[in-house]
Amino acid sequence: MLPRDRLLAVVVAVVWGLNFPATALALEHFPPFLLAAIRFTLLAVPTVLLVPRPRIPFGRLLLVGLGLGVLQFAFLYLGMAAGLPSGLASLVLQASAPFTVVLAGVFLRERLTGRQVIGVTIAVGALAAIAVHRAQAAALLPVVLALCGALGWAIGNVATRRAGASNPLHLTLWWSIVPPVPMAVLSFVVEGPDRIGRAVGTAFTAEALPADLGLLYIVLVATLVGYGIWSRLMAAYPSSTVAPFSMLVPVVGVLASWLAFGEVPDVVEVVAGAVVVAAVLWSSRPARRPEVTLVPVPTGSVPVDAPAPAVSPGAGDARR
Repeated sequence: MLPRDRLLAVVVAVVWGLNFPATALALEHFPPFLLAAIRFTLLAVPTVLLVPRPRIPFGRLLLVGLGLGVLQFAFLYLGMAAGLPSGLASLVLQASAPFTVVLAGVFLRERLTGRQVIGVTIAVGALAAIAVHRAQAAALLPVVLALCGALGWAIGNVATRRAGASNPLHLTLWWSIVPPVPMAVLSFVVEGPDRIGRAVGTAFTAEALPADLGLLYIVLVATLVGYGIWSRLMAAYPSSTVAPFSMLVPVVGVLASWLAFGEVPDVVEVVAGAVVVAAVLWSSRPARRPEVTLVPVPTGSVPVDAPAPAVSPGAGDARR
């Protein structure tokens, strides 16, 4: 993975880490399904009018939207609305990385290097340490809902890789047309017209300003910038190379939630977060190729019909 692209993957992790406190602010005013419906409607309308559709089968576009848009955010928002703290939500959702690696191995036949296996294992272990340490902060059901969201994200990752869109930003915008209708239906059925009316009717009041700002961050930065870069990376590299970077998100999410809501991390979380960062960056480094060395042969010292000169040990299949 090129250094520039590794830096872009880290930028996505920061953008998505800040997305969790922004989502928590938005959920203080908007119910979860309505928030998702509004979020993707704000993207879908200008996309249909202004952006060319990616030249991929509609079924693949639908699968990307169902995974990244519907499954991920329906379950994540439900979990956070049910009491999952934003910092812990950013952590649990990163189960998408090992989910992606497994699904990519099954459906895309991607092979892991030894470095990736070790790095992902260490990062997952560090995340598990943080989860165990913070498990008392949330009940079991919100955590399970967030894990279902992580599985949806993994499905979307693999579908993005399989889609092979030539313009990842266009793909990011066009899969946003999938979630609005199912999310609006879920909002109407589960949350009810009265709750929807109150949230929409008071959306432009001073009390709703923090939620509105959180919604704008989700739409403009987390989705356009974050998923635009992420889709580009998923199209350019194997899923198993890109997905581990998502495990950097909870490090940013925990720190941002500490600053925004006073969810103070302790020594265990800080140390484990540092381990996650180190493991992900180490596992993404390309393996060094062994150097090839040939024994120098003086010009004219070997007759034309003589056997080829000996090659020093370790030269492999190198030719003169």
